[in-house]
Amino acid sequence: MCVRLRALLDAPDLRLRLLTGGSHLDRAVRWVYTTDLPDPRRYLTGGELVLTGMLWRHDPADSAAFVAALADGGIAALAAGYADNEAQSVPDDLVEECRRHDVVLFEVPPDVSFATVTERVVRAVTEDRAGAAEERWRDRLHALVATGAGPDEMCTLLTDRTGAGCVVLSATGRRVAGADTLTADDRRLLARRYLSAEPLPTTVRLRADRYALLPVPPRQPRIAGWCLAVAGDLDADDPAVRGPIGEVCTLLALEWSRQEEARQVADRQGAQLVRLAGSDSAAPADIASRLQVAGFAPDEPIAVVVAAATGATPLTALLHEICAGAPDRSLVTGVDDEAVAIVAADIDRFGELVEQIRTGAEALRPGLSGARVGIGVAAAPACAAGLHGALEEARAVRRLGEHRPGQVRVADSGELSSHGLLLATVPDELRRSFTDRLLGPLVAYDAAHRTDLLATLEAFLDCDGSWTRCAARLHLHVNTLRYRIGRIERLTGRDLSTFPGRVDLYLALRLA
Repeated sequence: MCVRLRALLDAPDLRLRLLTGGSHLDRAVRWVYTTDLPDPRRYLTGGELVLTGMLWRHDPADSAAFVAALADGGIAALAAGYADNEAQSVPDDLVEECRRHDVVLFEVPPDVSFATVTERVVRAVTEDRAGAAEERWRDRLHALVATGAGPDEMCTLLTDRTGAGCVVLSATGRRVAGADTLTADDRRLLARRYLSAEPLPTTVRLRADRYALLPVPPRQPRIAGWCLAVAGDLDADDPAVRGPIGEVCTLLALEWSRQEEARQVADRQGAQLVRLAGSDSAAPADIASRLQVAGFAPDEPIAVVVAAATGATPLTALLHEICAGAPDRSLVTGVDDEAVAIVAADIDRFGELVEQIRTGAEALRPGLSGARVGIGVAAAPACAAGLHGALEEARAVRRLGEHRPGQVRVADSGELSSHGLLLATVPDELRRSFTDRLLGPLVAYDAAHRTDLLATLEAFLDCDGSWTRCAARLHLHVNTLRYRIGRIERLTGRDLSTFPGRVDLYLALRLA
């Protein structure tokens, strides 16, 4: 069932005041969503009553952007109010933008809580003509919404209703809520099935048990969302089973959205800190001040994690999940085309943290859809003084890892003694110019004459310039190998009998 806007307007206990959109009062409300994000489109699926306390509004231009986003999201109506200020009313610029975009706008009285409006919509949307047992279930469901209960209470309610144990898992298998009866290995296995299953929902077998896996919320990239795993041989066609599971999934999706919204607020603060730390001219005192606001003491040790990816990958969500199991605090944010995490860390156990990050990143690989992810990790013994350097180191080792095979590549600052670090810092334009000048003639010659000069060069250098070992590896006569090397020297202008000549060509191969 659904609720019409007219019914909400006529409800005497809500006392909503219609400001715009009076011709749309027969519109159906599919769900309710509370937000103070300036652009909540990613959390809208259409037909919602959106509640807002207008914390996003600082000037009239903010109203234009906010209402345009809601109109694009296909909402049913907007309800706005200042719960903490009886003297304030909905600003004229918000009213005008709603009128311009033909968005229905209600004003919520200061003494009517958003929870009351939310409960009314949820009750109307989920209500049906069930018996007394069903009514008790509904009453408990509505009570959860009204009291702002968390996901653990939602899982308990679902188990009481269906008799099936359930657990909410993150994309790495971290337990978010629900029964703590599965081993860590079992949770990771279910998470892998969730990431790779097509389509969802699906049912999987875990030894002798079966689990229904459902996405929460359904339209988010899987590595960013949760998975509801419900145990038992459930009859998916039984309304007594399908209905409660679907309703709890909806409530869990609301809780996920609430947590995601809070993370985004923290992310925006974190982005300012990372940009400041990345500046060569930033004063340490300014960095220390922002670190304290973020919950870090200026002299405490930290690790910095930098991630980048090819393809459409929700990087910030990925890094949030990877760092969620860190033993202490972490701050994750997106900056330009990177995601950056600052993690409180015991420097003596830095290797354990790197391994944890590597394990978490690998666990998410089935959900990457072919994208490649590179992650760099660096440490700083004192975060205020060392954040800038650790950020640069993490970026450098991340670029170093890009030259390795595999879909997920993690490198750490312990590898900084390698020449690979220097190669990782070479700008792309200089990299292309250097390799084209040295290796371009070999590539062109191989293409024109169907030869293998480039492969011969790689093998020769890999054999430390040993004629005998290289000829044996390539199954060639030594004289044939000498002929090829001579051709390589003429085309590249480098003498492979000298150390500088070998170094130039070795570096060109590594940079290619």
